[in-house]
Amino acid sequence: MSYSHYLQQPCPRPGYPRPDFVREHWINLNGTWEFEEDPGRTGAQRGMPKAAHLKDTITVPFCRESALSGLAHLDFCDAVWYRRTVRLPEEWSLKHSRILLHIGACDYQTEAWVNGTRVGSHIGGMNAFSFDITDALSDADEQIITICATDLLREGGQCGGKQSLLYGSHGCHYTRTTGIWQTVWLECVPVAYIRSMKVFPSINDAKVTLQLRTVGADGCVARAQAFYEGRAVGAAAAVVEGNCATIEMKLDELHLWEVGAGRLYDLTLSLDGEGGDTVESYFGMRSVTHKNGILYLNGKPVFQRLVLDQGFYPDGIWTAPTDEELRADIDRSMAVGFNGARLHQKVFEPRFLYECDKAGYIVWGEHGNWGMNIAAPIGFRAILPDWLEILERDFNHPAIIGWCPLNETDYNQDTELVRMLAAMTRAVDPTRLYIETSGWAHVRGVSDIVDIHNYDQNPETFRAFFAPILEGKNVHIHHNYDGLPTFVSEYGGIRWAPDKEGWGYGVAPESINELIERFRALTDVLLDHPCIGGLCYTQLTDVEQEVNGIYTYDRQLKFDAQKLHAILSRPAAIELQE
Repeated sequence: MSYSHYLQQPCPRPGYPRPDFVREHWINLNGTWEFEEDPGRTGAQRGMPKAAHLKDTITVPFCRESALSGLAHLDFCDAVWYRRTVRLPEEWSLKHSRILLHIGACDYQTEAWVNGTRVGSHIGGMNAFSFDITDALSDADEQIITICATDLLREGGQCGGKQSLLYGSHGCHYTRTTGIWQTVWLECVPVAYIRSMKVFPSINDAKVTLQLRTVGADGCVARAQAFYEGRAVGAAAAVVEGNCATIEMKLDELHLWEVGAGRLYDLTLSLDGEGGDTVESYFGMRSVTHKNGILYLNGKPVFQRLVLDQGFYPDGIWTAPTDEELRADIDRSMAVGFNGARLHQKVFEPRFLYECDKAGYIVWGEHGNWGMNIAAPIGFRAILPDWLEILERDFNHPAIIGWCPLNETDYNQDTELVRMLAAMTRAVDPTRLYIETSGWAHVRGVSDIVDIHNYDQNPETFRAFFAPILEGKNVHIHHNYDGLPTFVSEYGGIRWAPDKEGWGYGVAPESINELIERFRALTDVLLDHPCIGGLCYTQLTDVEQEVNGIYTYDRQLKFDAQKLHAILSRPAAIELQE
């Protein structure tokens, strides 16, 4: 049961924000908030945490730059403020509960107050976080929530992804996102509750291991029940020691998560005791390994036919206008022959990953490191904590088959940071593939799969570039690694717009037929190469002035889907070898 009916205004993006960690008692706070810009960052000094009103209004969860926010303010603003009141349901007894304020994502540094009392802060613009606000609640009928977001993108001390550092968009840099851009919600949990979970599937013995972290639950019994298509297929329990519990659960039925077939199990977690916590979740049974740089899913080789997805929307910028649009982009990709995506320079929301999980759509989880000079000492502070949070939030999504925190880093990159990111990622998640930095300068011996970016538009020189791989040779002076490159994670980017305007790679074709033939010839080079295990075409949709998408920015198909599907779906050389 959702308590969103307590809201006084329509609620955009009403779906529960974490489909892999669902509780019954919650309130979606999307909708109209009071809002005020604070370019001088003096709001705290001027008493805005306790202000009775703010000057403007905004529609959350859409950023101020977006049309859907109701503002479309495109210039830089160093800080923005949000304020709204909320009435808690009578069922939320504060004697036996804790109230959590969740923010799906807010760019970049966030502080929050409830009834004028500061409840917490967070650094990082692309990941979810929460504050326990119970002690700041009052006996009044309405509670006042105030949020401040500080966003100093141009100072070079934060990760901004593809956000433009100039006033306007240009090249492959687009409209900025300032402040809240994912769902804000309240959640009522018991005093003893499950904080997080990590799922470790083992397909060889039809078993799943669940690692739970709890709050205030020492000595409680944690229980897990698994279901497949409504049938009970497993149950197990363990005692919480400290705030941790490990549950090992055998499954009566084994159904593998595969490309194009999600086959998800439903999962119920609970803590014993009066008013005990209950969480509804899901998981997929699959294994991810690699051999000679080739992805093996459940022991079978999979050629990665990926598309670059930047997750921008014309009216919402980083935020999809509806839940339906999240799934629609996956359907659009699969309709033209792709089996997955690089989720590029942005941390995609859990509801999108849920749709990937259901569809059997493989993706690489990435950070949006652009805008942050990782050769600078501040890079450690800006990237490491944020990346850890991303790994924890998205760990359980079976669709994520690999991690890549950095993209196209300069050749003066801090190799110690690169190595630390790799060690930290593998310590948190030893189950997935890892690329330390995509495209340009690799650090020897760090990646599982080494990748290359090549936007050559001439199929013959494109083919010649990769020929030395057959002799075990490096193909680029800055690819400092042992072994062979196996994943061409950016190619194509063929520019196409009817009016010939817009930015893209190389010289635009003169006709759609010429474009299709270029797409075919470039793709054939990669499919036919016996040492290449994956490709990623740039890109799924146009983004603002960048017009190399298969779809326009407003999601209209540019080319014949059947022709593209036929080109992409034929067997690759590595698939014929097995």
